[in-house]
Amino acid sequence: MKLKPFIALLLPVLVLASCKEDFIERPSLSGTTTGNYYNNAEEVRGATSTLYSGLPWRNYESRAQDAIGDVMGGNMFTYTDVEYLNFTVSSASDRIGAAWGAFYKIIGYANVMIKTFEEKKATGGGAAYLDPAIAECHFIRGMVFFYIARTWGAAPIITDPGETALSGNFNIPRYLQKDVLRFALEELKMAEAGLPETDVPGRVTKYSAKGMMAKLYLYTKDYANAKAKAEEVINSGKYSLVSDYNGMFTKMSMNNNPESLFSIQHQFSQDPWGTGNLKNPDRGAGALRTAEADAWEMYIPTLDILQEYEFGDLRRKWSVMEHGWINSSWKPQRVNAPKYNEFMANGFRYDTIQPTADGGSLNATRSNIAKYFAGPGKSFGGDPVLGQNSGNNVVLLRYADVLLIYAEATLGVAASTTDAKALEALNLVRERAGLPARTSFTLDDILHERRVEFAFEGDYWYDIQRQGYAKAKSIIEKQNRGTVTGANYITNFTEDKMYLPIPAGEIVQDPELSKEPVPYYN
Repeated sequence: MKLKPFIALLLPVLVLASCKEDFIERPSLSGTTTGNYYNNAEEVRGATSTLYSGLPWRNYESRAQDAIGDVMGGNMFTYTDVEYLNFTVSSASDRIGAAWGAFYKIIGYANVMIKTFEEKKATGGGAAYLDPAIAECHFIRGMVFFYIARTWGAAPIITDPGETALSGNFNIPRYLQKDVLRFALEELKMAEAGLPETDVPGRVTKYSAKGMMAKLYLYTKDYANAKAKAEEVINSGKYSLVSDYNGMFTKMSMNNNPESLFSIQHQFSQDPWGTGNLKNPDRGAGALRTAEADAWEMYIPTLDILQEYEFGDLRRKWSVMEHGWINSSWKPQRVNAPKYNEFMANGFRYDTIQPTADGGSLNATRSNIAKYFAGPGKSFGGDPVLGQNSGNNVVLLRYADVLLIYAEATLGVAASTTDAKALEALNLVRERAGLPARTSFTLDDILHERRVEFAFEGDYWYDIQRQGYAKAKSIIEKQNRGTVTGANYITNFTEDKMYLPIPAGEIVQDPELSKEPVPYYN
């Protein structure tokens, strides 16, 4: 029988484990079994490192994250993913298929590792190194199901792909969104219980789980628990805001900095299509396209996000290239120019007044994204970049988020608050941005802060969505999603646009996915 596509994605590492005991006793095709491997912490941590790697995350973080989180959220303009800009996304969209495949592939890895490590423990394996690894897997599985629940609403929950494969029943239903969220929370609770308080930079800890739980609680409007979990992270004293905001996204030396609670781990690859961070070519100004690094301008800031920044907000220049934006260290050469033909000898200056000059740009919104654009290559002043990739981690949870979660959870359902600790959390974020402290704040103040703080990080659509349909519609329909030559406002935002459709190919293989969702819990 042909495996259904998303189930097939769960099976690549099933050579490591099976639900049948006799399988453990004989070598797999790779020669790796629970009997002859996972005998020490090094082997186990080598396996779980896969969950952090850019390889399984690749098809989500490359373009799907941008299209879903920021194009739909009204932060990014694009000519490529117009259906996300205008809310006309169909089930045949490449981006939703890519995100779905990436998420269930990651879940598949986590599922198999959990089962494998538990089987190893049952046969006498060392709990001291297996238990934290199992907790790592629960963290990843919980976090990814949280993404799935926010992206599609109702969705399949799979914990044992081997059992599914052996049963031959691939007609798996969608489960209610509230049950997917409950499952994700239960996973994060297991992670919180089993993870260490500290680990090497880049590895998740107990506080990574607490921070992600706080985010999930906020999404479900459980403000008391969101506040409590965020406060535990804050009170730990283990995290802080970094002064180099732009460097978090553009400097390899700042990977796994004190602000990061979870990041997809990347390494610069000499293969231009390797496992590095692939956001670089989609964001930078076309004038910076060189022999070393592509810059296609696939996604650019919307006029609406540019209007969102307060006067004096330093995050604007840290996140966006506009006329006069300068990086004096970027001194690339022209593509195909003689070796010593200097280009931008005094550094890069973004120029919309003279679009044909060095550094000239005259795109639809007269701006480009600076976040995750590492530059034109190490040889010419930037961090290492080659073609499609850089070595910058992609940050999915950082301390600024925890601070703003705490502030919003303290506000709760009130119209405004002057709570001192909530203001302290909010104003730490504003202080870094060079903005005056607030003496009170409302929900709209927090949503504004979140929008500019996390712009181009794939999060804003979910902030809009969690407001509920009426407020989401109001936010979306006020956004100018057009260009300098013509405004564009959404006038047909309907409730069915709150979640993305299940990929068409999945429904063909599993017709249950087209039916109404069912409960996962009795």
